Amino acid sequence: MVSTKTTSVRQWMTADPVTVTPETTVPDAALIMRQGGFRRLPVVEDGKLVGIVTDRDLKEAMPSDATSLSIWEINYLVAKLPVREVMSYPVISIDESATLEQAAKTMLENKLGGLPVVSGEKLVGIVTVSDVLRAFVHPGAN
Repeated sequence: MVSTKTTSVRQWMTADPVTVTPETTVPDAALIMRQGGFRRLPVVEDGKLVGIVTDRDLKEAMPSDATSLSIWEINYLVAKLPVREVMSYPVISIDESATLEQAAKTMLENKLGGLPVVSGEKLVGIVTVSDVLRAFVHPGAN
């Protein structure tokens, strides 16, 4: 059995996750997520974590069916919309030296499915609820 009190996030996180910049467009971010099977993308600028964008953020950025805009106007506006406008910030993150228990508690308290993992201000990974569960089910895997 894995001990969440002593096992560090570093052991179970996904290192060097795929990221986007604040200027990445919403359609490009959505494509990256779809192709990679991701639910969230850290937003990095000059090596610093500045936000996070989730699949929910991107869906909410899309206009409602009740809009009076034409399909061409909608596509034009969404194609130009940068992630900066829909990302969440400041970001709740966790230090790479934190324990899995601390990560699980932070995710539970904030109703999050994942946390960017940082060393100082630098993004070094991402840890998700699935990673925490994997640590319990397959303790020797990492």
